[in-house]
Amino acid sequence: MRLLIIEDDTKLALLLARGLREEGFAVDVTGDGEDGAFRAVEQDYDAIVLDVLLPGLDGFEVLERLRTKKKRTPVLMLTARGTVQDRVRGLNSGADDYLRKPFDFEELLARIHALLRRAAPESDVRLCVDDLVLDPRSRDVTRGGARVELTVKEFAILEYLLRHRGRVISRTELSEHVWDEHFDAMSNVVDVTVYRLREKIDRRGPGLVHTMRGAGYVLRAPEIA
Repeated sequence: MRLLIIEDDTKLALLLARGLREEGFAVDVTGDGEDGAFRAVEQDYDAIVLDVLLPGLDGFEVLERLRTKKKRTPVLMLTARGTVQDRVRGLNSGADDYLRKPFDFEELLARIHALLRRAAPESDVRLCVDDLVLDPRSRDVTRGGARVELTVKEFAILEYLLRHRGRVISRTELSEHVWDEHFDAMSNVVDVTVYRLREKIDRRGPGLVHTMRGAGYVLRAPEIA
């Protein structure tokens, strides 16, 4: 999952980015409202963490521009001001959640996961295909009841494929949601990571991850493979 942090407090932004990357997210960071609005509109993020007080455009203006462009990316707004009027304005502008500073990182993480669950097509917390089960909250993966140990990027790819199971996902789409803006489009890291992921989960049963030549990858149950 790829996140955008729009926060002009450099220390806070870097701390959030580091913590979220340790949790397996790909994270882009900007401290400018105008740049943040451009990125939010032009790129495809799974969620956005948006500060209210920003240089250039403030957080409300960024959010209004995003929603005007019909982008429904979930947005968690951050503010040092806790007035009811600010919260109402943010929610009326299209924010999905609101968090007052100072906050605990674990609460921010829980709120991001809640936003992602609400945006996902499935209602269950656990993601399943056949006997493969992934729990986004505990970060556990099992196949046939046996635990599967994955790297951060393998887990992120599997989670994305599971959330879009049955649909062919292009290499570009995977790179945009699992890696950040520094990803080298000319590298073969996506193919290598998918190969290693397939080796780990498909050795325990019928193949679930399939390569669609020239199109990308699809995860689906064996009976419709």
